[in-house]
Amino acid sequence: MPDRIRFYLDEHISKGVLLGLRRRGVDVIRAQDVGMSGATDLEQLAYAQRGELVFVTHDNDFLRAHRQKIAHSGIAFCDQGALGVGEMIDALFLIFEVISPEEMVGRVEFL
Repeated sequence: MPDRIRFYLDEHISKGVLLGLRRRGVDVIRAQDVGMSGATDLEQLAYAQRGELVFVTHDNDFLRAHRQKIAHSGIAFCDQGALGVGEMIDALFLIFEVISPEEMVGRVEFL
């Protein structure tokens, strides 16, 4: 398990979030960067789990997957439009700063 949280952004998360987190030194990738655009929800969670990545999404389907006890390495959820790009960066950076990868396993953090 890595020492710090690493994020995997769903394809609908703004590229500005990716760039803002990288500027702060956070390890982060997007679905588009790793050929996962259009993958099913289960494929996305499996990819994130294999890479020990916290999955960042606006998609309620991932909350259902969590309730169904589908294994994952952590989900950071934000309702679409609830936060601006800067606010989302701040919220994710706070998670990065205070929560360990081990603590995120099987957990959902609401932004």
